Amino acid sequence: MDGVDLPERIGDYAVERELGAGGMGRVYLARSRGGRTVAIKVARPELAADPHFRARFRAEVDAARRVGGFHTAQVVDADPEAPAPWLATAYIAGPTLSGLLAAQGPMGETRLRLLGAALAEALQAIHGCGLIHRDLKPSNIIMADDGPRVLDFGIARALEATRLTSTGAAFGTPGFLAPEQAQGLEVGPAADVFALGAVLVAAAGGQAFGEGTPMMLMYRAVHEPADLSALPEGVRPLVASCLAKDAAQRPNTERLLDLLVPPTAEEPAADAPAYPPTLASPVAPSAPPPTALSAAAPTAGIIAGAMTAAAVPHAESRGAESPRQPTLSPETKTAPPGKKSTGRIATVVAGALFVLGGAGYGIYASGGPGWDSGASFPKATHELVIPETLVDGAYGRETEHRLPASSQPDSKDRKGSTHYIADYTVTSTGSEKGAAFRTVYVYGSSGRYKDPEGDRNDLIGAMTVTGNETVSDPPRTIRVPGSDVDFRCTTVDDKTVCGWGDDNTTVAIAFTPTGSLEAAAAETRKIRDDIRKPITQQP
Repeated sequence: MDGVDLPERIGDYAVERELGAGGMGRVYLARSRGGRTVAIKVARPELAADPHFRARFRAEVDAARRVGGFHTAQVVDADPEAPAPWLATAYIAGPTLSGLLAAQGPMGETRLRLLGAALAEALQAIHGCGLIHRDLKPSNIIMADDGPRVLDFGIARALEATRLTSTGAAFGTPGFLAPEQAQGLEVGPAADVFALGAVLVAAAGGQAFGEGTPMMLMYRAVHEPADLSALPEGVRPLVASCLAKDAAQRPNTERLLDLLVPPTAEEPAADAPAYPPTLASPVAPSAPPPTALSAAAPTAGIIAGAMTAAAVPHAESRGAESPRQPTLSPETKTAPPGKKSTGRIATVVAGALFVLGGAGYGIYASGGPGWDSGASFPKATHELVIPETLVDGAYGRETEHRLPASSQPDSKDRKGSTHYIADYTVTSTGSEKGAAFRTVYVYGSSGRYKDPEGDRNDLIGAMTVTGNETVSDPPRTIRVPGSDVDFRCTTVDDKTVCGWGDDNTTVAIAFTPTGSLEAAAAETRKIRDDIRKPITQQP
């Protein structure tokens, strides 16, 4: 339990055990005084300091209560005013869809149609209450005895509104994100339909957008066709329509039901589970079996990735100013869907900069309502260069994954931006001098920025977010002696990441293996001196 003491009670519920933990909070199995089991999701105490979070959390809980129990895990209780706000949902016994697939293998066409129909009904209930799930994926679906249940409701939009990019929080899971969601634009019900299509590909044993880093998966979702080869021929056209790049071309849930299970359809095959109507209150008073997974099992992405968000336009979301989806023309080659990526940051993007912006990763385009091309940008005084070595030859640039610098579209927050990606490995000289790290991944841009520290946090988030990340060292701001900027540093999973943002350069640098934040900040300061150079010739 990571050394964290188990609370005895949360509200009126007796806590029995921890079910999981993530970047945004913890999830517990608890029991009401009447013996009902519930899954309680508790946000981190530091969120209590944000009054906007509490207000939005309260509003989202009220909206989520209206969804009811039709193919969902029903919200049964919540306390937005607690020192650490919490939400309780009905505990649904059963494996997640991802767990079931791992145990039993891919589904055939009949089972895929039944699964898709059940999920379409669940989305109808969710959308009918003015909500958008935003994170439908196999680990957020419980395969209960009476049919699939979709998880969870109440916290995502509240977290989104806080713009906690500095914590590495993500909303949605790359590989299941619709293009408009991956680009940080406003999303509607069609984004959930896109995710449903990706879930059906996964249930058939495939991966709609292959494997790789989060940024690579989102890049493919925006630019490349989905890999439908794992699907039976009979459902490929339907799933292809769900995965259309243009949200307007995707079917709505009612049309999906007609296509998946026509009203005149024959009875399902004997080996296919014909799910009875979902019970309104499926919580059993007895303890769950040892193999049962909770509605908030660790694989469900926990607080940050498993919650539902309201379908209300959110003016504070970055990228929402321009509903247009930018068309980019990358020149790099990426691993085709289904082929394992090298995992290098440098292979992720060329010709497009993916950043984490409030609700998700975004690509920002010029134009659109509210776009400001005025002169309120800082003067261009510095730019980035990518040298062959860093820190007096301690790190040498990799040649295998070189990507050219790429110009980025202007937006209301950045202008004249050029993006750079480069990775470095410790050299023999560096080893002899006791270099602090083995590899260095540089990910950043130079231009003119109205919110450089926000862009810095976005880059750090884009480098670290997976949906199931483990934060070893929470983000901390460090001023290295002699530096004129603050560095923001954190350790997530197997890398320590530091970044800076100034008027003309925003950069995140990932170091492996992990090290102290102070050591990473000191190395980042040296690298900044190497790659941030004055502009000698003004245009």
